[in-house]
Amino acid sequence: MHLLWTGSISFGLITIPVTMYSASKARTLEFNLLRKSDMSPISFKRVSSTTGEEVPYDEIVKGFEYKEGAYVVLDKEDFKRASPEKSERIDIEEFINWDEIDAKYYEKPYYLEPGKGADKAYVLLREALTQEKKMAVARMVFREREDLVVVKPDGDLLLVIQIRYEDELRTPIELKIPKSADVSKKEVTMAIELIDQMKGRFRPSSFHDTYTEKLMKIILDKAHGKKLQPLPKQSQPTEPTDLVAQLRASLEHHRGKK
Repeated sequence: MHLLWTGSISFGLITIPVTMYSASKARTLEFNLLRKSDMSPISFKRVSSTTGEEVPYDEIVKGFEYKEGAYVVLDKEDFKRASPEKSERIDIEEFINWDEIDAKYYEKPYYLEPGKGADKAYVLLREALTQEKKMAVARMVFREREDLVVVKPDGDLLLVIQIRYEDELRTPIELKIPKSADVSKKEVTMAIELIDQMKGRFRPSSFHDTYTEKLMKIILDKAHGKKLQPLPKQSQPTEPTDLVAQLRASLEHHRGKK
């Protein structure tokens, strides 16, 4: 597992050295871009927009355009200067209940491992959070930006979950969302019955990426010259007049499955 960050958790006067690792991984298939005529791979080069010359990676710097055509170059030390006290710390600001944050704010999880000599303090924080069913809201500087995060127990682990700032969420003011519709009491009752028929407990291991699996099968079939299945017909949206019939059919289907 690749180490991403080393620092400490700070709350009150307690400091817990930790290391952070990504808790998720990309699962997408890797595709190469090819020229259609001869299947030669396409490469992307870093070139100067002024001269057209290729620029070696070690000559590339980060610059901010503070006015048109004028840049200020920043190095690693400059980013640290912006918040030196936070560059190596997860600063806990408050403790909240586990269910207080809306799901749309969650972004990415990370695992925390205690540093040398930090086992007792790590377990202390984990057990206190578990018993009180709380999680910590904190700030940390990671990859040249200040992130808002929560620290939450997960079994024996402490998780850091990156969350979005409020201004990073788009407002849905441009969407045409109906405030009401001509839905009958019978339709609502049948929809609730269908929900009751389909209720269960979330088990992550029960779900897998069928799209990627099917795409991989198509790749292998094409590689071996096999004939591909025709595209299925797209399902049509349910007409408002058909809702009761579709709900009834759905209920019968799920009763049959049970």
